[in-house]
Amino acid sequence: MTLVEIDLHKSVEENASVYYEKAKKIKKKIEGAIHALQESESKLKKLEKDHTKEQEELSKVTVARPKEWYEKFRWFITSTGFFVIGGRDATTNEIIVKKHTDADDLVFHTDLAGSPFFVIKRKLIVPPYPSPPPTIDDKTLREVADATVSYSRTWRLGLSNSPVFYVKPDQVSKEAKAGEYLVKGAFMINGKTNYVDNKINCAIGILSDGKIMGGPVEAVKAHCNKYVPVIQGRDKASKVAKFIQKKIGGTLDEIIAVLPSGGVAVK
Repeated sequence: MTLVEIDLHKSVEENASVYYEKAKKIKKKIEGAIHALQESESKLKKLEKDHTKEQEELSKVTVARPKEWYEKFRWFITSTGFFVIGGRDATTNEIIVKKHTDADDLVFHTDLAGSPFFVIKRKLIVPPYPSPPPTIDDKTLREVADATVSYSRTWRLGLSNSPVFYVKPDQVSKEAKAGEYLVKGAFMINGKTNYVDNKINCAIGILSDGKIMGGPVEAVKAHCNKYVPVIQGRDKASKVAKFIQKKIGGTLDEIIAVLPSGGVAVK
């Protein structure tokens, strides 16, 4: 039972008017409360959406991993299991030839000035990659020749190939001929040079341990579940790197670091 207070000094119409006004005020309060509730729910949904988006963005952040010593150079693993390192510039050319080349390795170079030196390492130095086979076959030689030419000026010049040769480490010397001077990163090659057929040939992939590897398509395909072939083009490395990142993962800096110098495009 609901009790209703009536003012006896007022008529029925006046009492009804009082309750009508009270009802209007209560209705407005209810409407205000509903509006405030709807606004609060809307803000809550937005906060939840923003939080979800933030969590998704955080999940994409790649934690910086410790870098291996060879990642300061060009490097890749041939499809036959050999580990290969190459120079990025004059300084790294010097370091590779002087500090990271053993007597039983093979050293690759092109006839073009400013070419990187690439070295096939015969010994196992990066576990858990498989030990190299006992002999270096023609397939291995061609892949390393392709890498040497792809990371040389040949790429920037838009050429499809360039003479590439290999020699033994004891044929590479810093001693210039009389009256000549060798600039930083340059070496004198003595004795017979062995030339290898080659072509521009490059792909970027990601290894199971998260490292980004750049090298000939055959080599990258053999060791990476995800990879993207690249060709000479006019796009900037940063633009192509973003596309590659969407396809394989990794960080932009690491992808850019393994791309050939010069304009690139996705095959």
